[in-house]
Amino acid sequence: MAEFLLIHGAGHGAWAWEAVIPALAAFGHNARAINLPGRGGAATTLTAQAKAIVAAMRGPTVLVGHSAGGFAITAAAAMAPERVARLIYLCAFIPQPGRSIADLRRACPEMGLRGSYRVAADRQSFSFDPETAKPLFFHDCPDPSGAVARMCAEPVAPQETALEVLPNLPRAAIFCSKDRAIPLAYQRKMAAGISVWRELPAGHSPFLSMPVVLAAALDEVSDR
Repeated sequence: MAEFLLIHGAGHGAWAWEAVIPALAAFGHNARAINLPGRGGAATTLTAQAKAIVAAMRGPTVLVGHSAGGFAITAAAAMAPERVARLIYLCAFIPQPGRSIADLRRACPEMGLRGSYRVAADRQSFSFDPETAKPLFFHDCPDPSGAVARMCAEPVAPQETALEVLPNLPRAAIFCSKDRAIPLAYQRKMAAGISVWRELPAGHSPFLSMPVVLAAALDEVSDR
C-alpha cells in the first residue's frame, strides 16, 4: 500500500482526481488530492504551492503531478525529500535546472497550449479560453463542457519560476499519446533520464477519460 498525493495542473483543482481516488483505493492505496494555492488566479508563488504540498504529506508519499503540477511536486520534494517516496509526472512539465514552465512551453514550437489562454490586464493571472479548452484538454472525456465549467484562473508567477536544484529521488512518468496540449514527443524529451514510464492512449486528462486505467498505471509505476 502506498500513500498518494495527487496534484492538479493549471486551471484545474482537486476535483480532477475524484474518480482516480477510489480507483487507487481498489488497488489498496490511500490517495488524496488538494487544491494548490492560487485557485481563481489569486496571487501566490511556486514556493507557497510547494509548502502546501509538504503540509499535506503524511509520512512517505508518492507525489503525482499533472501538467504544471510537475513543477509543484518537484519543488515540494526539494523542500522535504525525506517525506517523498517517488515523483510521478503525468503528461507533465518536468523541471530542468534553471528553466521555468514558461521557458519549456516556449521551447516547443508544436505546443498545443499556444493561444489557448488569456492573460489578465494586470499580467498577474491567466485563464483558458473555454471553447479552446474543450478540444485541447477534454476531447476524449465524457463531459467536456462540465470539465471546462470547473476550470479556474491561474496565477502567472509559478509559471515563470525556475527550479535551480532538483531532488535526487525515484521518478516515473506517464505519457499520454493523444495529448493535444503537450505533444507526446515533447513529454518524452522532458522525461529524458527517467527509466520508469508508461504510455496511455489518452488525451491531456486521463483522470477523466480513463481513471481506472490511470490508477492501474500509477499502481504499476509507484514502486518500480
